Amino acid sequence: MNNQKQQKPTLTGQRFKTRKRDEKERFDPTQFQESIVQGLNQTGTDLEAVAKFLDASGAKLDYRRYAETLFDILVAGGMLAPGGTLSDDMTRTEFCLFTAQEDLETMQAYAQVFNKLIRRYKYLEKGFEEEIKKLLLFLKGFTESERNKLAMLTGILLANGSISASILSSLYNENLVKEGVSAAFAVKLFKSWINEKDINSVAGSLRKVGMDNRLMELFPANKRSCEHFSKYFTDAGLKELSDFARNQQSIGARKELQKELQEMMSRGDPQKEIITFTREEMKKAGLSEQGMIGIIWTSVMSCVEWNKKEELVTEQAIKHLKQYSPLLKAFTSQGLSELSLLLKIQEYCYDNIHFMKAFQKIVVLLYKADVLSEEAILKWYSETHVAKGKSVFLEQMKKFVEWLKNAEEESESDEEEAD
Repeated sequence: MNNQKQQKPTLTGQRFKTRKRDEKERFDPTQFQESIVQGLNQTGTDLEAVAKFLDASGAKLDYRRYAETLFDILVAGGMLAPGGTLSDDMTRTEFCLFTAQEDLETMQAYAQVFNKLIRRYKYLEKGFEEEIKKLLLFLKGFTESERNKLAMLTGILLANGSISASILSSLYNENLVKEGVSAAFAVKLFKSWINEKDINSVAGSLRKVGMDNRLMELFPANKRSCEHFSKYFTDAGLKELSDFARNQQSIGARKELQKELQEMMSRGDPQKEIITFTREEMKKAGLSEQGMIGIIWTSVMSCVEWNKKEELVTEQAIKHLKQYSPLLKAFTSQGLSELSLLLKIQEYCYDNIHFMKAFQKIVVLLYKADVLSEEAILKWYSETHVAKGKSVFLEQMKKFVEWLKNAEEESESDEEEAD
């Protein structure tokens, strides 16, 4: 028996060369730029021909690798150096966005070129959005006319959903804001955006990416007020944007006020202090009593942990609301405020299923505490109730409403006898 270990076979021969496709290609946009510039020089100002050229070139040229170069050329005519100046040592074209006519129609035609290109080569989507963000940071390096064209184009692209409103974050750059570049650019941008869509569509896009509450940041800190914003954009012919920003500011103020009230209630602050504080804040924010009672109701109902059992939550709610009835009473001095409160109670009891059976008891308690008048309850019952849980709540209130009506009739009868 051979005790010697058998040698394992070994492979000998020539080592294979690395395949060409596995070698890391050097980033060199020169040839790519020359091909694009040459094509644009041939197509000239015919944007239909430009779109066809770009469509066909994507099959031969590496758009994925040189996306930034491609977009730089289409916008500025050549590759951009940091800050927004054109690179000296590169070929450039005179046929680009920045040399086009400064009007909305031309910018809409350019937007179509970009839309067709990105629809055809979906992988360019992200790179295009990054390009727009970069271009906005370079605004100081462009002429006023170039900025105007870029602003109009950006507004159109935002309107048709080619880019997200998150690109606006570039406009909050400190240097652009400080020199007034951001605000001036925003005027042109929003005008073209609203021209394509309406303010509701613009508002929806801003909300989607959390930009709806950041518009004030287009101005330096010392000018960041609702009044300044409103005057600037109203004077520029964008009153609808001013109104939207004012409304957003008001919503923000209401949320802050509601949060503060909840904290005061949770701490057990005296109601006199809460009432004084609320009146001051109401005046500051320019809120009506109707708007205020809704905030107070939400705060009162949010500052407690509710029992999950239906039979126990009613008792808990009555006890809690009895405690806060002086606060509710202080802000229901008008009939419209009482109706606003009734609608808030109806919506709350409908949205929180454990409270469905508590509605009538809450209304009766607030009637007895002089928060709600019989006129308001009867008007709510006959006219102003909303659809939420309507049949359930009207049925609950039927007997009490009949009692109110009878009491009213008896009172009228007594008055007639007295006369």
